[in-house]
Amino acid sequence: MAETHHFDVQTLFGVKGYVAVVTGGGSGIGLMASQALAANGAKVYITGRRMEALETAAKSHAPTNGNGGQIIPIGPCDVTSKHDLERLVADLSKKEKYINLLICNAGISGPKAEPEHEEADDLKAKLWNNEDSQDWADNFNTNVTSVYFTTVAFLPLLQAGISPKGPLEPYAASVITISSMSGIMRHAQGHFSYNTAKGATVHLTKLMSAEFSKAKIRVNSIAPGYFPSEMTAKESDDRQKSHVPPEKIQEKGHVPLERAGREEEMGMTVLYLAKNQYVNGEIIAVDGGVLNVVAGR
Repeated sequence: MAETHHFDVQTLFGVKGYVAVVTGGGSGIGLMASQALAANGAKVYITGRRMEALETAAKSHAPTNGNGGQIIPIGPCDVTSKHDLERLVADLSKKEKYINLLICNAGISGPKAEPEHEEADDLKAKLWNNEDSQDWADNFNTNVTSVYFTTVAFLPLLQAGISPKGPLEPYAASVITISSMSGIMRHAQGHFSYNTAKGATVHLTKLMSAEFSKAKIRVNSIAPGYFPSEMTAKESDDRQKSHVPPEKIQEKGHVPLERAGREEEMGMTVLYLAKNQYVNGEIIAVDGGVLNVVAGR
């Protein structure tokens, strides 16, 4: 039975000694997750296609609280390439015997075409001329297929630390996919291909959580709303950070909090899923209440 001191925040959410890998870790939600983990003692390897962005992020946001946490760039890696993923795992295996956590965050937004017309001819013209099948294929490949192959590539390292082979308890190793509230809602937001792909990421998470439980590896997903990232703000500053002003969120008219999510709010969710072994196969929307306003499934 738990004593009161077992509920200390460091006991509940501290990740000192954890080893984590974050794809797309050089900016946006990936960087937020990396900061949260490193600030609480984890060694975090961040990867992505742009090595300069990874190095800038790691240098700019290295933890300074002396608890041993680190942010370490590794790569580069294009998660849509099985060759790159195999090379990433091989390189990491030379540095670590196991990892505790994989965060599949890398993603793209894809084309946008608002279905605002009532006349079918106009509606067809808008959607037909502003999207093509290759855009859809690229979107699905990055947001869904790469999540699957990234997870599969890291399964041995995730399992390597589980007892009796290593120091981790069963289900201590886990995967967090970054899906989206867009994969849960019925509003297309002008992003048919993106929302469809994120819906597939949600279902893929559930499939992997069920099937990989045989290997004692948990899989959950965070479905963010509007958070400051290169996807929402279209840019990063010289420290790989983005900003979304409240008025831009207020213009949307469907965000009850009338602001973007705070980076710390994303970090809280990452730590919760990383530590709580009794959570498996869940999709946690961190959306400021959008799905209370916009119809979901």
